[in-house]
Amino acid sequence: MIENKKYWKGIAQLNDDPVVKKLEENEFVDKLPIDKLFEENDLSTGNTSRRDFLKFLGFTTAAASLAACEAPINKVIPYVNKPEEIVPGVANYYASTIYDGHDFASVLVKTREGRPIKIESNNTCANARVQSSVLSLYDSSRLRSPMISKVESNWDSVDKDIIKKLDEIKENGGKIAILTSTIISPTIYNLIDNFKNKYGNVVHVQKDSVSSDGILDANLDYFGIRKIPTYNFEKAEIIVSFGADFLGNFPGNTDYAKQYVEGRNPKNKKMSKHYQVESNLTLTGSNADHRIQIKPSEQAGLLSQLYRYITKKSTTIDSRISTIGKSLLESNSSIVLCNSNNKEVQLIVNAINDYLKNYDRTISIRNHTNLQQGNDQDLQNLIYEMQAGQIDALITYNINPSYILPDSDNFNKAMSNVGLTISTSKYMDETSINMDYICPDSHNLESWGDFVPYNGVCTLMQPTINPLFNTRQFQDSLLKWSQNSISYNDYLKDTYKNDWENKLHDGYFDVELEKVPLKQVKNKDLLIKNFPIKKNSNNIEFCVSEKISLGDGSQANNPWLQELPDPLSRATWDNYLTISEITAKELGLRNWNVSNGALNGDIVDLTLGDVTINNVPVMIQPGQAIGTVSMAIGYGRTNAGKCGNGVGLNVYPLINGGEVVIEKVEGVHEFAATQLHHTMMGRNIVKETTLDEYIKNPASGNDHDKFLTHEGKKRANEVSLWNKHDHETGHHWNLSIDLTACIGCASCVISCHAENNVPVVGKEEIRKSRDMHWLRIDRYFSSDMTKEVAKDQNASAIDMYSKMEDPSVNPEVVFQPVMCMHCNNAPCETVCPVAATTHSAEGLNHMTYNRCVGTRYCLNNCPYKVRRFNWFQYSDNDAFDFNMNDDYGKMVLNPDVVVRSRGVMEKCTMCLHKIQELKLTAKREGRKIKDEEAQTVCASACETNALVFGDVNDKNHTVHKLRKDERSYDLLDHLNVAPSVFYQTKIRNKS
Repeated sequence: MIENKKYWKGIAQLNDDPVVKKLEENEFVDKLPIDKLFEENDLSTGNTSRRDFLKFLGFTTAAASLAACEAPINKVIPYVNKPEEIVPGVANYYASTIYDGHDFASVLVKTREGRPIKIESNNTCANARVQSSVLSLYDSSRLRSPMISKVESNWDSVDKDIIKKLDEIKENGGKIAILTSTIISPTIYNLIDNFKNKYGNVVHVQKDSVSSDGILDANLDYFGIRKIPTYNFEKAEIIVSFGADFLGNFPGNTDYAKQYVEGRNPKNKKMSKHYQVESNLTLTGSNADHRIQIKPSEQAGLLSQLYRYITKKSTTIDSRISTIGKSLLESNSSIVLCNSNNKEVQLIVNAINDYLKNYDRTISIRNHTNLQQGNDQDLQNLIYEMQAGQIDALITYNINPSYILPDSDNFNKAMSNVGLTISTSKYMDETSINMDYICPDSHNLESWGDFVPYNGVCTLMQPTINPLFNTRQFQDSLLKWSQNSISYNDYLKDTYKNDWENKLHDGYFDVELEKVPLKQVKNKDLLIKNFPIKKNSNNIEFCVSEKISLGDGSQANNPWLQELPDPLSRATWDNYLTISEITAKELGLRNWNVSNGALNGDIVDLTLGDVTINNVPVMIQPGQAIGTVSMAIGYGRTNAGKCGNGVGLNVYPLINGGEVVIEKVEGVHEFAATQLHHTMMGRNIVKETTLDEYIKNPASGNDHDKFLTHEGKKRANEVSLWNKHDHETGHHWNLSIDLTACIGCASCVISCHAENNVPVVGKEEIRKSRDMHWLRIDRYFSSDMTKEVAKDQNASAIDMYSKMEDPSVNPEVVFQPVMCMHCNNAPCETVCPVAATTHSAEGLNHMTYNRCVGTRYCLNNCPYKVRRFNWFQYSDNDAFDFNMNDDYGKMVLNPDVVVRSRGVMEKCTMCLHKIQELKLTAKREGRKIKDEEAQTVCASACETNALVFGDVNDKNHTVHKLRKDERSYDLLDHLNVAPSVFYQTKIRNKS
């Protein structure tokens, strides 16, 4: 069955769209503007650049000397007194923490000459948003100073006014409210308590951008503690998720991906089995062994039926989940989790896990996470009090209620009744613009702090740069307004004075576990409500989703995140209504590709209750449940900054979901989607098998084609016209990519982007297939049902698509990271007329930028389509007004990597600059490079160890062993280009 699978990137490719065929045959979607060159009467005064001229003529190596350019002269001003800790050219690393109320990570911050330029994992996974936050530090849209009535002021004036008004409120017996995102800092809690003691009638309300009230309130009723448990996925034999995207966006998921993959290592001859029951295709669902599609309204009934089945209260169970029930009863360890925000549904999940004895084995409520503690009812009470004029002062921190609340207009009207409003936002955001005082908070990388993300674990945050602007962190503001003269830095040091330096150096340490006296509920059955399964209706149901790029939208002004392709849709710079092919056909909606491969789609008006969102673009998404639609939050910002304003639509008003009415309207939406970019022409590139087959034969699914020669049939790598390179001595760098371990999270993409000064090009250029990412993650859907099979079975189009979306089998998803393969028989090297791309003695394909004349022969000859051409000067160019066109944004650039100019080809270098630095360090210390010491940034960013880099000549190195593994294969191995990047077959647990 595996061998008959068809892999396809999108609906257009599945339908054999002529546009896709054109893209497969033509590398360049746009014609070269040769006519413009010859239209110029006087070439000496024309607009054609030297590189364009040489590109048109295809200069040979004899003309290479004409391509020489003078290097720009940069004057360097030396230190008068050099800081002791700074050595020019040598990076410093500081342990710190990133937490913005939504995302959390203990991190290592890389600085160069006092500038933070990269964020890496320390003790927890640093996802794409955490890594991208280093660019948000240099966001020129941040507020530069405190403001009074939207007019810039100074801290003395602001503090004097605020303290005076707070004192007046206290004297008059007024009430003060502090509205924040979830607080996980013990010292902030202490400072808020001090503030309460100072002013008396003070209430602190916490609200999360994505509510977790359901699971929090359920645990309060069931265990007596309003916390979210932690999960140990590596210990579970069976994982059942009802809509919970625990590999993407889920409370406390800092290590869940790593645990999940540890439990699915096929070398152990066993893997956890993962069932995902969901409506919209999530990152977690795309990695599941079995995926069942349901409507959101069916979730409660199915869970209720599952509970009654496993507790022997009923023998009736829906056929879609009958296998799940049997698997749970037969397993020794399991996890059941759910994304519902309904307390009664979460109580059923608790009862299932309790019956299966999962608590204190695979689930821990004692070692709970503190990352989401918001209380929607508390916020509602606060709004009622503001409406009634009972709140005299409102202070907001790390929250943007005028954007994230479903009824933000109601909040804004209530806030207008408050006499004193103070925002500590870093931006003039949707909430701050309506407030009296703005006291801008400093960025995480400019601040001190402490955090307890999990019970028993504490992390510290330290500044890695002085504040770029006249900002002040919230903690110092609280101290000032409490009329306390101590600085927060001293306050923090005093709190952790025992072994302070070691704690700060490591960034995290253990603290005494908070004692959790779990209550014993005698009649737990009384808490469990029996939900019937709702009968199928023709109504379309809506649910919100959250992208791994923008998340809740707090970093909407970050161009790295806006341009990061979504792992599932491959779209950038947009959110959209995802819909199944069948539902789209019923509504007369479609997507289509124009002549250059760019994706267009229909537009609809979306109505849920009294709320209508107009001009919503539609994207057909394989895997979306029939009769359901979904849309991502985090877009539609109006006060985010130049990159975030006006991108996408705000769907927070629809966050609670429900039945929707969809009406097609006139117009066409232009998507910037990369799903058909850089196609490898449909060749056999994904290899997979099942666990059962792998146990029988470790080489299962990894068949190598043999070709007829005069000496008989041989594999492609046994016959070559190339002169073999001598890589047997010295280093030979290789990279292994395990398709089973790759979950498609895109952390590697952002890590590469940050390290290598990859430019942002914007939506219009991406539509022209000019995205610049050195590393892409190809997403493939696989299906046993093909057009040929449907024709043989006389199946209708609807039946064909229905079988393709059969929840027990298809569509399955495979993620495949692709970068420069550093081929030992590299096709690009032979066609470069100026020797700009050459082969090193260590097996790497080098680029010499100042030789490149931009003929693009190498790009055309690369079978992997991994080379990127600089069509424009992306730095200092108002047409590309992103971080490279901004003096602050340029501060994030890595000085070890050159910023490429117009007309130059670029690609993955396998982090050559890091390898060279490591070799010099080892040489200076008189030792060899250690196993796992050499790392590319993509490999170091991969928490699941899907990417492993190293010296294949070192027989003790992990990568050498992986190269010899029977799962190992080369991409497009029939071409015999001998890539230094190889893959491990994808293995699913279908037993």
